[in-house]
Amino acid sequence: MNAFEIDAFEFCRTNSSKEGTTPVAEMTRLSKECADASGELTWKVDGGSSKQGYPQMRLTVAGTVQLVCQRCLTPFGYEIDSSTVLMLGKDDADADEIEEIIDDESIDVIVGARAMKLMDLVEDEALLALPQAPKHEVCPDTSLLDAAKNEKASPFAGLKGLKTN
Repeated sequence: MNAFEIDAFEFCRTNSSKEGTTPVAEMTRLSKECADASGELTWKVDGGSSKQGYPQMRLTVAGTVQLVCQRCLTPFGYEIDSSTVLMLGKDDADADEIEEIIDDESIDVIVGARAMKLMDLVEDEALLALPQAPKHEVCPDTSLLDAAKNEKASPFAGLKGLKTN
């Protein structure tokens, strides 16, 4: 994996920016959640400061991953298009304090580090963008689903023939 390591606080202080494209196959945790490791994610990270002066990064992740539909059990392309603001605290106590002060659910407060791996943040954001139960809007082939429904229709149908009068 392309391990861009940054000093998160310096990255924000200097309003730095990094962007790239990374294959899903290079993201171990994400590829485990996918039907296959094809596809790639485009990402961008911009450093800066919040209105209150806290270091923050805006992270954007986009691309297509292959997931398994939970209805018909076939793979399908799922579009990830996610953006988040990560505000940085020096430690857990500082992060908790910042979270209380800003009181904004749309901003994630994390503990920053002098050696932070950008690809971990990108992969985390991609994982958070995945649906809990992925499924097609409309399944293309419902034969497996129909067969499962027919089996469930009457679990005692086989016992009917065994019934004696």
